[in-house]
Amino acid sequence: MNRRPSRMSNEVKTIDQPNSLWRGLMTLAALALLTGMAAGYQASMTPVTLIVDGTPRSLHTHQETVGALLLDLGLELYPEDLVIPSPDEPLQPNMAVYITHARPVLIHADGQAYLIRTHATSIDGILADAGLSMQPHDRINMEPVPASSEATLHLRLRRAVPVTLHEDGRQIELYTTATTVGGALRQAGLALYLADRVEPDLGQPLSAGMHIYIQRSLPVTVLVDGRTIRTRTHRDQVGPLLADLGIVLTGEDYTRPGPEAPLTADMTIEVVRVAERFLIQQQPIPFDIVWQPDPELEIDNQRLLQAGEPGVLEQRLRLRYENGQEVSRTVENAYVAVPPTTKIIGYGTQIVVRQLDTPQGPLEYWRVIRMLATSYSASTAGTSRSASWYGRTAGGCTMDNGIVAVSSMIPWKSYVYVPGYGIGYACDRGGAIHGRRIDLGYRDEDLVLWHRWVDVYLLTPVPPADQIDYILDY
Repeated sequence: MNRRPSRMSNEVKTIDQPNSLWRGLMTLAALALLTGMAAGYQASMTPVTLIVDGTPRSLHTHQETVGALLLDLGLELYPEDLVIPSPDEPLQPNMAVYITHARPVLIHADGQAYLIRTHATSIDGILADAGLSMQPHDRINMEPVPASSEATLHLRLRRAVPVTLHEDGRQIELYTTATTVGGALRQAGLALYLADRVEPDLGQPLSAGMHIYIQRSLPVTVLVDGRTIRTRTHRDQVGPLLADLGIVLTGEDYTRPGPEAPLTADMTIEVVRVAERFLIQQQPIPFDIVWQPDPELEIDNQRLLQAGEPGVLEQRLRLRYENGQEVSRTVENAYVAVPPTTKIIGYGTQIVVRQLDTPQGPLEYWRVIRMLATSYSASTAGTSRSASWYGRTAGGCTMDNGIVAVSSMIPWKSYVYVPGYGIGYACDRGGAIHGRRIDLGYRDEDLVLWHRWVDVYLLTPVPPADQIDYILDY
């Protein structure tokens, strides 16, 4: 459906101009009157500055006195609050009025609660305002303010009470503000150990004139099983202390000092653990060597007649350990498990005479000994020429060629033959001549120096058997 556009009317609605003008003029007149009245009211107010607890505030008022101003402002004041100038003082233009509120303080003292208001800044001043005083040993504590209280500070005055402390035979009078025995000792700076005894109990409420007894425990150190135990005790002896610690001595265990020893402060007690064990030990038994004459064997020859075997000695040893370290071992018993077998060596005793061709002709000998040959003369024998025995030998012979000094291997005053020297007569001995040594004698003018190993032939006749050294073991 086609719609035709509407046409706006060209007619304009007219207004009643005279009525509208009148109402506008009336409104303006009312505003002017109000403005004038307000300006007049404002002009008639007194300007003052109100300073509350240090915070300034500027204001105008029609009140005539300080008190009326504060009442008009609805400020709640307490008698302790300070107002400067006084509330009766007339207000002056640009006057400064100071209000300082008193501080609400909650005080607990002497079983009472006090809520005061004060301008004091020190504890003594606050207590003085509350009509309270502190004695020399009293204490004041600052505590949290209860949520239900308007106070900004909570003080608790604790009155000191006299008590008597007995410790180690001493008696001490002291004052304390603590509420319990333990608190009083802590306040007095006394350190307590768990083993110390206190009567009455630490939790006992304190009262004036109470007597407190402290029995101190002794500090001791115990060394046991590789540990070091530092403890305190009221025991008098070592044994009861170890029982308290659960330390048991078994077998041959012992302590240093012993269980009956009295305890002293800072004593060290060592527990020695003793253990024993047995050990079977075998040791060889050396065999003996026996020399047995063998008439079928020529002299200076030997043969084994019986081999020697070492025996076995068994010993039962008791080993003692203290704290894991061996301290002793003793033989409990010993016995020969295997007896040794003696070694038997046969030595020849058969004498065989033989003949030796020499420049002096054939000589008969019955033994040959390998010896170190040296030489000497009267002047080299070490005897002073002024001595009466100078040039004389130990056997009484005159020193000459053919005199020899011998050891016990060669029969005394027998004859020997030394190749390169000749026949010698054993008629001298010497301090340096021993074993397989022979010293060949010369006249001074014939001295020949010797120092070499040679075969020494022992010439016949064969000496008696008791003069023969059959075993030359050196």
